[in-house]
Amino acid sequence: MVDLSARAERLDSYLETRGLEAVWFARPNGFAWLVGGDNVVDADAPHGVAAAGYDGEFRVITDDIEADRLVDEELPEAVATESFPWHTDSLAGAVAERSPAPAAADFDVPGFEDADASALRQPLTDDDVERYRELGREVAAAVETVCRNLEPEDPEYEVAAGIDISLSSRDVNTPVVLVGGSERARTYRHFTPSDATLDDYALVSVTAERAGLYASITRTVAFDAPEWLEERHRAAARVEATALAATRAAATGDLGDGNGHGTAGDVFDAIREAYAAVGFEGEWKRHHQGGAAGFDGREWIATPESDEPVTEPMGYAWNPTIQGAKSEDTYLVAADRYETLTKTGQWPTHEVESVAVDGVPSETFERHAPVIR
Repeated sequence: MVDLSARAERLDSYLETRGLEAVWFARPNGFAWLVGGDNVVDADAPHGVAAAGYDGEFRVITDDIEADRLVDEELPEAVATESFPWHTDSLAGAVAERSPAPAAADFDVPGFEDADASALRQPLTDDDVERYRELGREVAAAVETVCRNLEPEDPEYEVAAGIDISLSSRDVNTPVVLVGGSERARTYRHFTPSDATLDDYALVSVTAERAGLYASITRTVAFDAPEWLEERHRAAARVEATALAATRAAATGDLGDGNGHGTAGDVFDAIREAYAAVGFEGEWKRHHQGGAAGFDGREWIATPESDEPVTEPMGYAWNPTIQGAKSEDTYLVAADRYETLTKTGQWPTHEVESVAVDGVPSETFERHAPVIR
């Protein structure tokens, strides 16, 4: 259950700083962040069927089709729910009519400012972290179970279907499921599943969601491992380790301009140096490197010019790739620790050293290794 008092403290500051009377969230991840419920009926719609708002009190506005169900199944008792006849108005119109002004929203409401929802969701609160741990374990268990049972003749799309089913049985959604067999994993960085068979090895990359939180994970399974796979995978893992070390250094102020938090751009600089140090300079240009994770697959993605502050405690999912290889898990990064969230303890690991860069000493990390079948 969401800690509404922690949300209220953050939102009071947000409203005061921006001179607003209210803020509203109808996008599914924003709705889930604020009140912990699910407002999705049509997954293709640009926003959900209800808007959750805060104006000193927590409120939800929806139409009369959805109100009873949301009250019974999705919302805390402390959240007041208001409904309007489904045929008389739109959700945006109902929010505009009933909200104090000035106000902001994460969806298009006439006369409202855009809400900076991502900034509000960072860093994670204690109850966010607990739910994130549960999600990470579920995602890793589902993905690893499927991966342990792969065979070279399996088509990529059948593997993807198995992952969808395994996660769905745990009440987890799968917005991203990538499965690349040996040919397509070497050719593409986003190996959307096809009818090609896995053959020599497979990369499986998943971003999964539950209750608004997102966890990302990649696992490698080899049947007849190419001679270069171990080298490239270990190199990618060292880049990922460097990103993690740089993330904590940026969050604690050891990396950056010395005036508080470092930025996503500071971490990206460390990633770029790491690629060069492990012998794959310039490989970063072929795929994004990941970034902060939480109530979005990536709250931000690091680029050379990124100025987003690196906060803690926060989820981070770095995903460096080197042609045919990838290393990725979702971590909790805090001032005093790293914690792998997407972990079961049942998948083999290996120790890798992060690359020492300015402001970031080398550290040793346990990273998930390819499974050799």
